[in-house]
Parts: sequence; structure tokens; C-alpha cells
Amino acid sequence: MEKISLGFILNATGGRLTRECFNIKISSVSTDTRKIKLGSLFIALRGERFDGHDFIETAFEKGAYAALSEKPVENTSRPVIMVKDTHSALLHLAQSYRMLFSIPVVGVTGSVGKTSTKDAISAVLSQKYKTHKNEGNLNNEIGMPMTVFGLDKTYGAAVFEMGMSGFGEISRLSRVAKPDVGVITNIGVAHIGKLGSRENILKAKLEIIDGMKPDGELILNGDNDLLSGYITEAKGKLPIHLTSYGINNRSGVYANNIETTSEGSYFDINYHGGRIRAFMPVPGEHNIYNALAAFCVGMKLNVDPRLIVEGLASYKPSGMRQKIEKIGGVTFIEDCYNASPDSMAAAFGVLNAVKTGRSIAVLADMLELGDRSQQAHFDVGRNAAQSGVDVLLCCGNDARYICEGYDSVKTGGKSYFFEDKQLLGQALLDLLKAGDTVIFKGSRGMKLEETVKTVYEGWKNK
Repeated sequence: MEKISLGFILNATGGRLTRECFNIKISSVSTDTRKIKLGSLFIALRGERFDGHDFIETAFEKGAYAALSEKPVENTSRPVIMVKDTHSALLHLAQSYRMLFSIPVVGVTGSVGKTSTKDAISAVLSQKYKTHKNEGNLNNEIGMPMTVFGLDKTYGAAVFEMGMSGFGEISRLSRVAKPDVGVITNIGVAHIGKLGSRENILKAKLEIIDGMKPDGELILNGDNDLLSGYITEAKGKLPIHLTSYGINNRSGVYANNIETTSEGSYFDINYHGGRIRAFMPVPGEHNIYNALAAFCVGMKLNVDPRLIVEGLASYKPSGMRQKIEKIGGVTFIEDCYNASPDSMAAAFGVLNAVKTGRSIAVLADMLELGDRSQQAHFDVGRNAAQSGVDVLLCCGNDARYICEGYDSVKTGGKSYFFEDKQLLGQALLDLLKAGDTVIFKGSRGMKLEETVKTVYEGWKNK
């Protein structure tokens, strides 16, 4: 972070400073006293289970130079900027700080694939620019603004992932990031429990336009039914340009001549002006879509196509996304950061691409599906069976419907349901044998990584 003055913060937030010390310089911003450094600004946020105002004194003790607060702070000589709403002040401050940098910025949103697409774009842009990005999935109205404060004058580009759970969130994040380029990966059913329909999800994701710069570029997955329809409807009617990518839809940038291996996918990228062979070192068709989005961004930001494909070849998934471990003759695929019907389907594709013997899917609940949850889980089970999953193990409140869907397709495969993750882990260890390929997939709240750890330890000791 570049140093900013209290005067800058005051102007950005519209707050009131308790003592005149406008020239004090802030070198970092924090909402967590555990991360306070000497010279920090502490922003006291309110949450469902905490109130940051209770920790302002602690922040000062740890070296914070100033605090943003909604409440008066007694018995302190440190400067406090009083604001009506610290959440809003955080967004306004991040927006003002972002405008200190005249670098290309990319915003990424979508129902699934946001983080992996962000990482692919970063890998591409890093071939030409020092590129800043969200760590993990710090993509909400706290995480993304805090990511913005990580910018400094050494960066030549930035990629910001934008998540949401309802209307208005993407709009606010886009107004902070001010992207030159926006990417929407797809429109699925994640968060449909809150938004009610895929059409509403599309509307919410399109809020990314709200903060985009004039003459910017919006890059959309042309193989997604709703995004394809939007391209047809909106082309020529917006103050920004539209670009599409796909495999089946070949009206924009597209991939063909696809060769899939357990190590990844080879494919041709066809674009205006040429064709180039590329490799994405992770299996699954959905990763080709991520690569195509990254290619479009790279071309927009003047990265040479040869450098783009070098960037794609260097891609590494982050966190708990498609991490492949080979232990004792068994291939384990960790993909348990999040889950939706679309990402479950993608996971089965990865499983098929990687497997050499039996395919085993360990699945947990998909959350935030509202009234559609039971049917969505049932459909995932049917998809698992139709995709050739040999053994299915499920855990969670609605995961029993995955088993029901699986069993409704008479494939000869076996399904098992558990109410307890520990029992699931033990059952998996009992049936595992060398040559198996196992994928773990579930929503973040299900903490399926705990089962992964148990299974790894148990299998190593077998």
C-alpha cells in the first residue's frame, strides 16, 4: 500500500476528524486487530457476531495511528474519524485509493468459476505486467476493498474477483474497482434461493457494468444460454463493447481441436486475426472456458498471443480447487471450496478425464439453493450416475437426495449416505483400493476438507 494522509481519508469518507492532524500518514488498512501493524488505520466494522468498536483501544495499543468509527472513542489521544457507517466508509475509501492508480483493471464475476478464471487472467497478465489480485476468494464487500489497498506503484495491472449474494453488491464493488474490462463466467443457480430466478441472477451480475469505464470491454461466456441471449439483445446498445467466448458458440473467440488428458487439455484458440495452440494444465472442459476468458482479457490489454498461451500453461489452481494428490496408488482430487449444480457437473467431467480405475465421488450439500435444493441435489445424483461415477458417498442434510437421484439411474453403481462426516471418511477408507480416483466436492460451509485430511492420514497408514 502507498501511504495516504488522514486528510485523504477524511475527504474520501466524508467523515469528521476528532483532532486536527491531517498530515499523519497511514501505511496500511485493517479491519482485524490481529493484523494491525505500526501505522495502520483500523476500521471498526459491525458484524452479526462482533462489533469492531469494542477493539479500537486494542488496535491503538498494537500500533494503529487512527481509527474509523461510528461511535465516539473515549480516553484516547489518537485521531478518530467519525462516520455514519463504517462499511460504507470502507467502500468509499477503497474507491478513492483505487483512483490513485492509472493501471488496467479487470473485474470478474459469475455464478461459478470466478476464482479460477481470476487466477487464469492473472497468469496471463503476469506475462507482461506485475499483476495484483484477490487472495483466495476475498471477493465480498470487505474482502475486495481490502484487496484494493494492496495496490502500490509497482503494479502494472490488477484483477478483482467480485462475489455477491443479492442485488446491489456487484454494483458497489464495481464502482470501487472501476474496471476497464469485465468478465462474466456464466449464469447458474448459485444464490437462487435469495434471488429467485436465473434471470434475476443475470441482472445482479450485470451490475458489473455500473462501475466500468466508458469504452470498456465486457467479456461473456457465449455458450451460457442467458449470457448468449443478452449478447444478442444488448449488442450496440451499451456504452461499452461486448466480446464473447465459447466452444459451441463460435461467433467470438472459440476453442476447437480439443484433446483431453489426465494432466490437462490441449486446444486451438481461434480469434480475430489468427489461431494458436494452447495448453491448460488442469483437466476439465470448464477450465478451457476459463482459459478463453483469460485469452480475451490478454488480447484486450495488448498481451502478445504467444505470451498469453505461456501464461495459461503456467496456471495453478488456488486453495482447495482441483488440487490433485496421488497417495498409495490412489488419485485424490480436492475440489471442496464451493459447490453448485454447474460446478458439480464440471467435477464429474474432471473425474472422467483423470480416472484410470474406479471413479469415486464424495459429495456434500450444495448450500443457498432455497426451495430448489432437493430437486437440484436429486438432479446432481442423476448426473453423477449418467457421468459414469462408480461409487458415490454423500453427507449432509440434502445430500441424501443426491443418492436418490443416483439410484434412480440403474447403472450398477453403489451409493452410500452418511449423516456424519467421520463415518463417511471411515467408509471411504474401507472401500478404497489402488487404482481408484476420488473427487471431493461440497459447499464451503460443509468443511469437506476435514474429511479429506482424515482420509489422507488413514490411507497413508494403511
